[in-house]
Amino acid sequence: MNARASSFAGLTMVVAALLAVAPAVAADLVMYTRAGCPFCVRFEREVAPVYDKTPEGRLAPLQRITLPAGGVSGAGLREPVFATPTFVLMQDGREAGRITGYLNDDMFWGLLGRLIAGLAPPAPTITTSKALAQ
Repeated sequence: MNARASSFAGLTMVVAALLAVAPAVAADLVMYTRAGCPFCVRFEREVAPVYDKTPEGRLAPLQRITLPAGGVSGAGLREPVFATPTFVLMQDGREAGRITGYLNDDMFWGLLGRLIAGLAPPAPTITTSKALAQ
């Protein structure tokens, strides 16, 4: 097995492990887009039709936001967003990572897999015996 295939297999295992706790992981993939963006159009053609059917799409649903002139900052972002498309993985209202630009579907899925692998595990839920008794 070559290094690329081995790396992909490792990422696939991490995504599968995260899916085991998917209901507890609060993540969204926010796509900043603009009308007329050719790379946004390419993403919409190549990835968007299948995204929500993938493990990644179930773990981090895709939301689209039109990027205003001058960009956007704040709202849990680590740094401003100026370029489109920019994909920001948000967990619990804060940026967990980002992909700036879109070249092709292979590159997108590989980078997204790495971002998802870096998601923080969900905080454990503490249940008191009083809550169990109810």
